[in-house]
Amino acid sequence: MSAPQRPDTESARPPHLPVFDLRAHDAALSAEIAGAVSRVLRSGWFVLGPELEAFEKAFAAWLGGGYVVGVASGTDALQLALAAAGVGAGDGVLTVPNTAVPTVSAITALGARPRFVDVSPDTALIDPAAIDAAVAPDCRAIVPVHLYGRLAEMEAIGEVARRHRLAIIEDAAQAHGARRSGRAAGTWGEFGCFSFYPSKNLGAYGDGGAIWTASAEDAARLREMRNYGQRDRYVHASVGVNSRLDEIQAAILATKLPHLERWNQRRRELAGTYRRLLEPLPLRLPAPAPPGEHVYHLFTVRSAHRAHLREALAAAGIATQIHYPIPVHRQQAYRDLGYPAGAFPEAEAWCAETLSLPFSPALGENALQRVAAALAAAREGERG
Repeated sequence: MSAPQRPDTESARPPHLPVFDLRAHDAALSAEIAGAVSRVLRSGWFVLGPELEAFEKAFAAWLGGGYVVGVASGTDALQLALAAAGVGAGDGVLTVPNTAVPTVSAITALGARPRFVDVSPDTALIDPAAIDAAVAPDCRAIVPVHLYGRLAEMEAIGEVARRHRLAIIEDAAQAHGARRSGRAAGTWGEFGCFSFYPSKNLGAYGDGGAIWTASAEDAARLREMRNYGQRDRYVHASVGVNSRLDEIQAAILATKLPHLERWNQRRRELAGTYRRLLEPLPLRLPAPAPPGEHVYHLFTVRSAHRAHLREALAAAGIATQIHYPIPVHRQQAYRDLGYPAGAFPEAEAWCAETLSLPFSPALGENALQRVAAALAAAREGERG
């Protein structure tokens, strides 16, 4: 007599839906990317070579002009840009607390002090009207964060910066290709900083970053800074660091760059689909943005019942993430800045309620329908 068959619990479970699937996203380009990597391997040149130079020029042109300097990460991009803007020990830098900690760690790495500003309740972006009240005599710069793929109000921020003589260093790590009045994120201030972490709209296969500037002189200085302060071989004109975007990552990024606009357009289309599917539910959806201003790096919703929704989606095989659950001023590492709980009510509300749903140009409408159905069922279960 044969043993009783155990139920196939694995096959009974719904297929896992990740927040972002890099393999699915890049599947159509896999042969082209492999060819680019092989080209670098055959060349035997892995650092500061022709692949990086070609990508820097291509990305600068894609942004509308200026100069791009490739570095090792988005965090390094911010730190080097701040240093190039003259920020140093004891200087104040204005930014938001509802961001990834690396935005702030780049400031504190220079011995500068983060001075936080609250955000708009509609967009989670820095509130220009709140900047004036936060400016202190020690302030040297503003770091607006283009969170979730949407540009901050750069015209108003520019006016504040000019009035107080502050440099603008944009954190555009989540906003590759977002534009306002036709002008790209990362090109509004003295410096624009990008991350190429794999899950970004333009992602490498490891860490990577870049700095944009309109100034040839600043670009030359940044190239010196990223390479130990070396101007010529073994001739060090200044104190620098080791922060270089390697040839393999540059080749991968150059391969993917021509597809970025198409991917961003697909993100906008999917965001529209999500909006239509989720509108009947008691969720706060992303505020509508003018055409081109949002590239939807993430699709986030807000709910006071976030924990319950996240649990229900996980049970349905749907992954979610929280960007970001703890505002920086409430992180243990930054308690010494002296900001109490409740100091930035809008930013803290975003951190308490935001939930990032599965989102990628590789998703089909059926995946979004599955998420919407699971969210609807979760709310029904809550009422029951």
